[in-house]
Amino acid sequence: MAVTGRGLTTVETRPAAQRIARMFASPAAVLVILPALVIAAGVVVLLLGRRSTRETGENMARRQLVAQAQAVQHDVDFALDQADPVLSMMHTLGDVAMATPDALARLHDIVEGRPGITNATIAFPVGELWGTYKEPGSGELHMHVTRGGSRTNYEMKGGVAEPIGTIANDYDPRTRPHYTEAVKAGKRVWFPPRVFSSSGRTGVTVSEPVLNTDGSLAAVITLDYDVAELSQLIRNPPLAGARNVLFTADGTILAYPAVALPQIAMQEKRLLRHTDFKDSALTALFAAMGTQAQSGQRFFHIEANDDKYLASIAIVGGKRAGVDWYLATLVPEETLFGAMRRLGRDSIIASGAALAIAMGIALMFAWNILRMRRAVTVARERARSAEERAKELGSYRLVERLGSGGMGEVWRAEHQLLARKAAIKLVRPDVMRDKNHALLIRERFRREAQTLASMRSRHTIALYDYGVTDDGTFFYVMELLDGLDLSQLVKQYGPQPAGRVIRILAQACQSLAEAHDAGLLHRDIKPANLVLCRAADEVDIVKVLDFGIVHNLTEPIAPPTPRHTPNLATPPRGDSGERLTSEGVVIGTPGYIPPEQALAFSIDHTGDLYALGCVAWYLLTGREVYPRRTEEEVMRAHVYDPVPSIREVTRNWVPIALEELLRQCLAKHPAERPPDARTLAQLLKQIVVPIEHAWTEAQAAAWWSAMRRPTTEGSAADTERVLVVPQRSDNQGGSPEAMTIAARRSARTY
Repeated sequence: MAVTGRGLTTVETRPAAQRIARMFASPAAVLVILPALVIAAGVVVLLLGRRSTRETGENMARRQLVAQAQAVQHDVDFALDQADPVLSMMHTLGDVAMATPDALARLHDIVEGRPGITNATIAFPVGELWGTYKEPGSGELHMHVTRGGSRTNYEMKGGVAEPIGTIANDYDPRTRPHYTEAVKAGKRVWFPPRVFSSSGRTGVTVSEPVLNTDGSLAAVITLDYDVAELSQLIRNPPLAGARNVLFTADGTILAYPAVALPQIAMQEKRLLRHTDFKDSALTALFAAMGTQAQSGQRFFHIEANDDKYLASIAIVGGKRAGVDWYLATLVPEETLFGAMRRLGRDSIIASGAALAIAMGIALMFAWNILRMRRAVTVARERARSAEERAKELGSYRLVERLGSGGMGEVWRAEHQLLARKAAIKLVRPDVMRDKNHALLIRERFRREAQTLASMRSRHTIALYDYGVTDDGTFFYVMELLDGLDLSQLVKQYGPQPAGRVIRILAQACQSLAEAHDAGLLHRDIKPANLVLCRAADEVDIVKVLDFGIVHNLTEPIAPPTPRHTPNLATPPRGDSGERLTSEGVVIGTPGYIPPEQALAFSIDHTGDLYALGCVAWYLLTGREVYPRRTEEEVMRAHVYDPVPSIREVTRNWVPIALEELLRQCLAKHPAERPPDARTLAQLLKQIVVPIEHAWTEAQAAAWWSAMRRPTTEGSAADTERVLVVPQRSDNQGGSPEAMTIAARRSARTY
C-alpha cells in the first residue's frame, strides 16, 4: 500500500514484515534455522576463542619472560657485587703466619651462602694456598691447604676446621694467570669466561693482590663464579618446558642447564659454542638471531626439528667480565597454545553435541508450533471474551489493571453510578481450581475483608464492597490512595526527620489501637504496609494496610510442636524471600518480626508495637535494626541480639525521649514494652521537638507539592498518581504485598 502527498511516498511494510515473521515461525524454518544458528555460534566461538587464547597465552608468556630477564639481571648483579664485601673480608686473612684451622674456618664463613661463588682461594708468595671447594654431588663447602707438594682437605665440624685427608699435589698458584695478572696489574682484575678444570662448567674469576704496609706482596685472593649458579631462574624457567641459555655476543655458551654438558668440555677444557650441543632448537635460535646487535628485549618465533618455539633474548649483564651476556629463553608452542588446541577439540565435540540437541529441540518446537497454531485461534477468542467480561464487575467498571500476581489482580475502577474511583482486588477463578488451596485463599480473603469492614479509624484503609461474581471471582473494593508507602519514602528521599517520624508513628498507633481494642493483631507491620498519602488539602496522612494475616486473640493458637517450631539454624524456604511462613505458624517479615513471633510462641498486641518500633528505626536511619544476609540470621538477631544504639547509625537529630521509647518498643520481653498502642501514641505526642527540628504543616504541604511536580514538560493536570494494592505473586494464600505507585502521565506510564 502506498500513500502519496506533496511528492512524499510512503510504502506500507507491515504485510511484508508479517510474511517474513510467519516464514521464520514455520516448522520448516525452525528445523533449518535453529541448527544453523548453533553451527554458526559454535564456529564463531571457536574462532574467537582460538584467537583470544593465542593472544592471551603469548602476551602472558612475554610478560613472564620480561620479568624473568629483569630478575636474572638483578640476581647476576647481586651475585657479582658480592665480590666487593667478600674480597674485603678475605684481605684480613692475607697473612701466611695465621693459624691455619682458624683461617680456614673464617674463610668458610665468608664464602658460605654466597650465590654463585664456587671457589675462594688465598695464594701466598711462598707457594702456599688456602682455599674452599664444593664437594661434587653433595655441594657441601669444604676447605683445603696446598703446601710443599701435598694438599690437605678440611671440613667443618662443630665450628672447627678439621683435616679429613692428605694427597700429593704439586699445584703452584704462583704460575696461574689469575695470580700473575693480579700481581702485574697491582689491582683487582676480572677475567673473561673460562672452563673450570674440576667440573668442566663455565665461570668467571676475579683476583686482587693483598699488599703489606711496606708495599710488598702479602697474598693474592681469588673468587671463582659458576655462571650457571648466579641465578636460580637460569636453571628453572618460569614456564613449563621452557629452556634458558646464557651466552655471549660471539656465540660462547655460558650456561645451558636444560641440556647435559658435552664431553668435549671436560676433554678439551675449552669454552663451548652452540654447535657443540647438537641441539636443533639452539641452532635455530642462533640462525634466527643472526648478527644483529641486541637492543632491549626481542621476541621472535623459531621452528626446530622437534617443535616450534617462542624465543626471547635480553641483555642480563656481565660487564664486570668485560663482555655482554645474553639470556635466551625457548618456550615450546605447546606450552603457549596447548590450552587453545584442547579448546578447539572440546569445542568440536561440544558443537556436535549441541547440534544434536538443537535438532531435537527444533523437532520439538516444530511439532509444538503446529499444535499451538491450531489452538491459538481458540485461545484468542477466550482471551477476548475474558477481557470483555472483566471490564464489568458488579457496579464497578474496571478502567486499568495496575498489578497482577500468582493469585490475583488489582484494578483501578470507577463506580458506574457514583463515578467514585476505587481499587479492586480480586482472585482469579483459575487460582481456585485446587480445592484445598481455594479454601485457604477464600478464608484469608474473607477475613481481610471483614477486618477492614469492621475498622473505622481514618488511618486504616477503607473497604467499600465485597462479593463474588457469577464466574466465582472473589473481590473487594477499597479506597484508592494517593501517596507512597514508607519503604518507598525512605528509598527515594532517605531517612526522615524525627519530627515527621513521630507524627507518622502516632497516626499508625491510632489504627492499631482500634484493631487491638477489637482483639485483632496485625502481625505484619512493616514500612511497605504503612502508606503516607494525601486527601484533598490534607497531607502526611498515614494508612495501615494488609490485614490479610490478622489474628483474633479470641481464637486459640495450637501450641508449637517440633514440626511447627522454627529452626533458626536452618534457612527457611520462603517462596519470595520477603515473607516468612513456616507451616502456618510463623508469619511475618523477618526484619520487623518480634522475638516471640519468630519463635512461634504466643503473641499479643505488643508484638505489633515491637514491629512499629522497627519501622521507626528504619525511618530514622534508612536501614533495619538488624541488617543481616539471610532471613534466619535476622530472626536470630531479633531473638538474641541486644538493641543497638541508634545514634551510632544515623547522623540525624533524634530526641533522647524518642530513643528511649524505641528501646522500650524493641524490648525482647513483651512485658517491658509500652502497654498498648494508645499509650504509645500519647508518649509520642509528649515528646518535645525544638522548632528547628519540627515538622510543620507548611513543611509537609511544601514537600507534597514538590513531590507531585511533573518531571517532564506538561501541565500538572496531565499527571495522575494512583496508589494501589497489588496481589502477592506467591501461591501460598498470603496477603497483598507493599503498596505501589502507578504514575500515569498522558498516554505514558512511568
